[in-house]
Amino acid sequence: MNQSHEEIIANVRKKIFHPLYLLEGEEPYFIDVVSEFMEKNILPESEQSFNQTVLYGKETNALDIRTRAMNYPMFSNNQVIIVKEAQELKKWEDLEPYFEKPVKTTVLVLCHKHKNFDKRTKAAKAIASNGVIMTSKKLYENHLPGFVEDVVSQHQLKMDSRAVNLLVEYVGNDLSRLVHELEKLKLNLKGRKEITVDDIELNIGISKEYNTFELNKALAYKDVAKANRIVDYFTANPKSNPMVFTLGSLQSYFSKIYLVVQSKLKNDKDIAELIGINAYNRTALEEYKAASRNFSIEQVETVFGLLHEYDLRTKGVNDAGTKEGALLKELVYKILH
Repeated sequence: MNQSHEEIIANVRKKIFHPLYLLEGEEPYFIDVVSEFMEKNILPESEQSFNQTVLYGKETNALDIRTRAMNYPMFSNNQVIIVKEAQELKKWEDLEPYFEKPVKTTVLVLCHKHKNFDKRTKAAKAIASNGVIMTSKKLYENHLPGFVEDVVSQHQLKMDSRAVNLLVEYVGNDLSRLVHELEKLKLNLKGRKEITVDDIELNIGISKEYNTFELNKALAYKDVAKANRIVDYFTANPKSNPMVFTLGSLQSYFSKIYLVVQSKLKNDKDIAELIGINAYNRTALEEYKAASRNFSIEQVETVFGLLHEYDLRTKGVNDAGTKEGALLKELVYKILH
């Protein structure tokens, strides 16, 4: 059967276990969350030393796992075997007989990270019949703010939307790092219950005025002076603002602008749904609407061409070694003019 990470955790809390778990997919964060929860909560701590084993795909093999899984627990109802980095495991076919007839007292957890497991294989079909498969998918960009808000809520905190967007813009879709940064912010709140943009600037090192989020906004409103100030800051601080990161942000941003311009939608709710933002985020909505007034379809397509050109130039293609700061100045000038 297929279950989500929330369902598996809820069942483990209720002491409902299955003999086989395949935690697989491109997003490692949810695989880590589930496997760590199972490692700590299936068996009481007093039973773990005798009945719980953690293996690693590079260091073990299918026959060893099968032999261990066929053992019975000592003074316990279950034994737990967790195989981390199972994507490194060779000869999965050697485990197929066990998957087809698993030992009911064994809970075997296979953590197959960074890529999907081939569901067409006999191994996958046997696990689906006799256990649980959890597929951990990469979150789309428009789901990242919601993920951050959920984590913040779990900590019984609040975070204003500008701070959420700034953190997401800076970290991207590395969920583990997002959670790490949020935990760091929480430690520095000193009893307060809301994370602000100032907290992010102070504790993470992102400037609240000079970041890709604000550069996008300056371009949307065609605020030449502000855009130039941000470019100058990026040029002076290249390690904190690498060109590759800025280009990726601009590509994503103008892709959304393209959708808004092409759709010719006027209703705020429709626009928000189209580009995957909160309909109540008035600031973001007004920004995209301003961009759709300031850039035609042809101009946005020109921007895409410029982004491709300057991406190649940063990699040394058709360029004689121009510094990133100078390339960014050229690019922003051409976008604005």
